[in-house]
Amino acid sequence: MGNSNIAPFVKWAGGKRQLLSQIKERMPKKYNDYYEPFVGGGAVIFELLPTNALINDINRALINAYRIICNEPQQFIEAVKNLDENMWEDGKLYYYSIRERYNDKLMKEEYDVELAALFVFINKHCFNGLYRVNGRGLFNVPYNNSRRISVDEATIIKTSKYLKGVTILEGDFQEACKNAKKNDFVFIDSPYAPLNPASFESYTKEGFDLESHKRLARLFDDLTDRGCYCMLTNHNTDLINELYGNKGYRMDVVNVKRMINSDASKRTGEEVIICNYHGT
Repeated sequence: MGNSNIAPFVKWAGGKRQLLSQIKERMPKKYNDYYEPFVGGGAVIFELLPTNALINDINRALINAYRIICNEPQQFIEAVKNLDENMWEDGKLYYYSIRERYNDKLMKEEYDVELAALFVFINKHCFNGLYRVNGRGLFNVPYNNSRRISVDEATIIKTSKYLKGVTILEGDFQEACKNAKKNDFVFIDSPYAPLNPASFESYTKEGFDLESHKRLARLFDDLTDRGCYCMLTNHNTDLINELYGNKGYRMDVVNVKRMINSDASKRTGEEVIICNYHGT
């Protein structure tokens, strides 16, 4: 399937758009099934458009949006257009009313077309497209002063057609990879290890703590033993080097821009791309 007008429908923290060329040049030449246990905004899968693909994320609202776009694209488009067209003169006031409606539905666990539309609307109109929740699990990112249209209809329709051939799961990364086998490709874009090892921050209320990183490293080793091609990206930190170094894996350090940091002087950094193969 050609990559024509298919693109992420949300911006996501740690998204891999700027690393796509680096990722693509390190891909195995041939592989069978495709697995992405931390799909986020989907920059990689929507660039590659693999067949026989499985995506997963633990964020229930995000996966609800994927499923709604897959199964009910027209209803989703109409719901988002309604949100855009009804925007009040006071954009800030309107955004906070929409955010309140979104949080109300989260509390009631109403994972439906409306929630998917609200999810995408607030993603396009919140500061830095950042998904962040408070201790109660409520979305709390402020308005970005934008009044732009939230979705492109043609993109959603083409994305929907592609997703109909994709298995969409919501849950733990280890469970998502349980059926991965020899010659399958697993792309792993997990939550970042903190640059400051004294603090573990997360963009989801479920968290991704030190033990989660250790468990992921064990899964990477297990997938390697199964004969899977694995690629993992993360910050180039001591922890990541400790977990994946000295095992014969290829570890390439690349420079990246970090737009989320409020300090402009800290908006550049290093990431590492780890592969369990050296050429296929």
